Amino acid sequence: MLLPHERADDLLRNNLKIIQADDVFSFSMDAVLLARFCSVPPRGRVMDLCTGNGVIPMLLSTRTQAEIWGLEIQERLADMAARSVRLNGLEERVHIEQGDLKEYRSREAGLFDLVTVNPPYLPVSAGEQNGNVHFAAARHEIFCTLEDVLQTCSRLTRFGGKVAMVHRPGRLTDILEGMRKAGLEPKRLRFVHPKAEEEANMVLVEGIRGGKPDLRLLPPLVVYGPDGQYSAELMEVYYGSADSLRVENKERVSE
Repeated sequence: MLLPHERADDLLRNNLKIIQADDVFSFSMDAVLLARFCSVPPRGRVMDLCTGNGVIPMLLSTRTQAEIWGLEIQERLADMAARSVRLNGLEERVHIEQGDLKEYRSREAGLFDLVTVNPPYLPVSAGEQNGNVHFAAARHEIFCTLEDVLQTCSRLTRFGGKVAMVHRPGRLTDILEGMRKAGLEPKRLRFVHPKAEEEANMVLVEGIRGGKPDLRLLPPLVVYGPDGQYSAELMEVYYGSADSLRVENKERVSE
């Protein structure tokens, strides 16, 4: 199951394992927060684009009985994700495919109740790219642009279905404009701050395909408390019994 230089890490407190390696991009907090932020249907079909080593599909499997797909363009990462699925005995509900999201958009149009995506954050022209192709593709828009991602999300989602994304606050204007251009109405937005007194370094956004204008700005999520430890909400998600962010149960989203 494991190849040389790979390891099977614990995935939070879910009794799940995920295959990782030091020379490819490992999952981080942004993926965990997206998996706990998105509005998951109890059943149906869910797609995770840019799935990497499959962390979001596996985390989503703890929140829903829906069938879940993960799409990853890099062959090595897709293989790691597929082996992690088998390692956890999730083959009947979680399906990993290797492919380009720009080509995939026309194959499965309108079939998904939810599409999630943790895309590369930086345009190709922004900053120096890492010499490791796996790290470079995770950070820079080498294989797809933000517009490509949003157009594919819209095509794959059924009318009234939801699309959830984690990204950098500096791209928020591009995200909101791109969502509307793709027919996705932004509905929920939450900023993530390292500390209460610091600027946000992540933003979580969810939209509805064909939804009515009505954007809700949710309370900020603060990662670290004054003592330098995870906040109570983060502790519940990482080590407690919570399978979603606390604010999730307090919301009603108009469509």
